[in-house]
Amino acid sequence: MSTTTPSAAVAPPGPAELPEQKRIRLGGTTREEILTMLGAGAGSLGLDWVLYERVLPFSGAFGFLLCWYLLFLTLYTVAGRLQWDALTVRERLATALAWSSGLLVTAVIVDQIGYVAVRGFDAARHWNFFTETMRTTAPLSPITSGGCVHAVVGSLEQLGLATLFSVPLGILTAVFLVEAGATRRGARIVKPVRVLVEAMTALPSIVAGLFVLGVVILTFGAEKSGLAASLALTVMMTPIVTRAAEVVVRLVPGTLKEASYALGAGQWRTVWHVVLPTARPGLTTAVVLGMARGVGETSPVLLTAGFTTRMNLDPLHGNQASLPLYIWNYVKQPYPEMVARAFAGGLTLMAVVLVLFVTARVLGRHRTPVDRPTRRPLRSPRTPVTVPRTAPTVEN
Repeated sequence: MSTTTPSAAVAPPGPAELPEQKRIRLGGTTREEILTMLGAGAGSLGLDWVLYERVLPFSGAFGFLLCWYLLFLTLYTVAGRLQWDALTVRERLATALAWSSGLLVTAVIVDQIGYVAVRGFDAARHWNFFTETMRTTAPLSPITSGGCVHAVVGSLEQLGLATLFSVPLGILTAVFLVEAGATRRGARIVKPVRVLVEAMTALPSIVAGLFVLGVVILTFGAEKSGLAASLALTVMMTPIVTRAAEVVVRLVPGTLKEASYALGAGQWRTVWHVVLPTARPGLTTAVVLGMARGVGETSPVLLTAGFTTRMNLDPLHGNQASLPLYIWNYVKQPYPEMVARAFAGGLTLMAVVLVLFVTARVLGRHRTPVDRPTRRPLRSPRTPVTVPRTAPTVEN
């Protein structure tokens, strides 16, 4: 009789252990990254100098800087690939592109503002420039004589009238394109309107001035005035406001409209009480874009508003100056004092645009439910709340 001993239990093979993955750190800066960037910048600068000064027959500061930037990106990519993986290289190269683009744009803006401020400092540092007109100022008058207050008033009146005309028209057109274009019958009506808006978006500003000059001034016999200039600016601002407002109105959720329709509201009541309040921050952006399009226009104002050195508070009658026209009229003169006044006018125009944009942003700021003040409770907290007691029930 043979006996067999039980064999030891063999454990089933477990799952193979995965190799430990290396964590990729995105964002932030390290010492290696900074040293690699500095080395790529210094190496690309030296290589760029050799190519421009010794090898290639190139010249010019712009080409030198552009070639340096391209060589920097190339060397930074090669040096990074020698020590990092491909994903990290792409991420840090994109970071370098984003930072360099932002710094470039900031440098250009600072350069423009600084150049205008330096050239116009002699005139802007005197208080009379912001309180006087050019009525009694001659080309050889000292810098302490004359100012741009009449041009500031004219620009504000013309831009205000143009905004008053273009914003309601542009928003109504945008609502029409969105609401009427949702149906098959309305799509045929919307198509020519959309084509007209897109064509007006690319319209040169001089054409708008010629249109108002030929139709309003020469045909109907109206005089050159601030109103005629505001009409020309309206032609420029309306398509910008329409395009931007249409995009914003399309972003309003359809569930909000359906809820309004379910409560018995009509289409235009829904638009007035639901769509427009919901899209108010975006509509403010559309208004700001339209104002940016019209505030610095010179050619339409030159053809329709005329020019004067006196204060004209009435935009309906008489020539009226504006800041762009003020700058254009004086910057071309051969007198240093007049050129300084023109650059000071440009600095004033920047300040006016900044104030208008900040005001539009503040007025159009969307208030969330958290920002709104809470209502007072109906019951005073001092009033004790009494809970009536019910008699106990006896179950049989």
